[in-house]
Amino acid sequence: MTQQITHSVQHGASTSSTAAQSFSDMIRSRHSVREFLSDPVPPEVIRGVLEDAQSAPSHSNTQPWLVHVASGATRDELSAEMVAAYDEQRFSPDFTDTYGDGPHQERARLHGAKMYGRLGIAREDREGRNEVVRDNLRFYGAPHVAMLFLPQLGDGVRAASDVGMYGQNFLLSLHARGYHGIPQAVHGMFADTVRKKLGVSDEFKLIFGIAFGTAKPDSQLFDLAIGRVPLSESVVLHDTTLD
Repeated sequence: MTQQITHSVQHGASTSSTAAQSFSDMIRSRHSVREFLSDPVPPEVIRGVLEDAQSAPSHSNTQPWLVHVASGATRDELSAEMVAAYDEQRFSPDFTDTYGDGPHQERARLHGAKMYGRLGIAREDREGRNEVVRDNLRFYGAPHVAMLFLPQLGDGVRAASDVGMYGQNFLLSLHARGYHGIPQAVHGMFADTVRKKLGVSDEFKLIFGIAFGTAKPDSQLFDLAIGRVPLSESVVLHDTTLD
């Protein structure tokens, strides 16, 4: 009996270690793509992704997210209206958008430099950069986009963090199923346009969208490595050390 228990514990530990490594590999291999094939994602896959996302934790189980998934003609019309709003400078953000003057601004600058550099778009090429924004609003050719809204609960911070966890579940579920997605904060710059097209009440605020589908493998940006800062820049350890 003792031998059986010992074997079971050891087997469980081994399985747990393998699962953790597999999950770690999946998380670290997920990346945002910026060019998609037009092939639609099967409905059963979309349902599975939404059910995985729905399992996200939230403050007091409030589950404050409201998600609209646009495909087909609705997706095309929404994209066209957002591009028109951009060209006419009709911005309607629900939230402020600033990176400050510190390290966050520098990280954003380096991200832009890598992306525009890979595309061969010079800093002074205003129209080239405008076209990149329009491509954002065309969802990079993805056949689907999920728009993530939240109700105005207090100052919105807790609800926004809950929606962020929902979004991460959504992205990881896509990746685990062999599909791709990219969170796009720029969609939030056109909240009124999106609400009007999708029939969403003004009481719900647009935080970001997620374009999703199958990545185009020969895209210029498919393997663009953005990188992350070292743990020492974002983590403070108290009474413990990392080996």
